[in-house]
Amino acid sequence: MRKRIMITASVLGFLAVALGAFGAHGLEKLVEPDAVSTFETGVRYQMYHAFFLFILGILPGISERTQRIVYRLVLTGVVFFSFSIYFLALNSITTFDFKSIGFITPIGGSLLLAAWGYLGYQLYRSKLN
Repeated sequence: MRKRIMITASVLGFLAVALGAFGAHGLEKLVEPDAVSTFETGVRYQMYHAFFLFILGILPGISERTQRIVYRLVLTGVVFFSFSIYFLALNSITTFDFKSIGFITPIGGSLLLAAWGYLGYQLYRSKLN
């Protein structure tokens, strides 16, 4: 499980840097400044959670069950939150109206909150010194 977590963290971090570069250097020519700012929010939260997964992967004393639950919450949360934000920011240059799926953004945010909360609760309950 730790290897999967670390690989996923690497992929999410890589994609965050690549998408951040696209947002900073290519997106500004395609969409309004507000959309660029929105896109950057998605990148920022994706990178935060790539770091979160790295920490989860090296944190001692965390059961595999807890790792698996937190991993799934974070991965699903990032996909729902950040990727829906990317699509919403690009809405003006596509033929599909991504506003119709905008309801998944807060679901993703809730899943990210659940991951942090669940890990915190498990750490509280653990016998770590």
